[in-house]
Amino acid sequence: MGERPPYVMQIGVTPHDDPERVLPQAIKLLRTLDQGSGVLVFSDIYGATPCNIASRLLIPCKVEGVAGVNLPMLIRALTYRNEPLSTVVNKALSGGAEGIMHMPFSQMRNAATGNRNR
Repeated sequence: MGERPPYVMQIGVTPHDDPERVLPQAIKLLRTLDQGSGVLVFSDIYGATPCNIASRLLIPCKVEGVAGVNLPMLIRALTYRNEPLSTVVNKALSGGAEGIMHMPFSQMRNAATGNRNR
């Protein structure tokens, strides 16, 4: 994607962080990021501490959240970042789902063992 797109930021949250202490940071960051057309918040695991904090930021059609983030999802969201927030959410969800697949067996040499796959 070249350089880091503007208005993409993160907050690191560990299991040891107190959500009540992280929430004000998240709110401040959210206000910085919101340029008037909404903000999409990504989280790793639904129900985990980062997701629970993110869920307290959500405002329908203004601050939306997606949990279970993976790289295809993030790339899809960034690709469509100039579209309406609802479109970005849908593109992120479809990118995440479509980016997960079972890799086909290859007749090529196995990089780990050096042997040919059979």
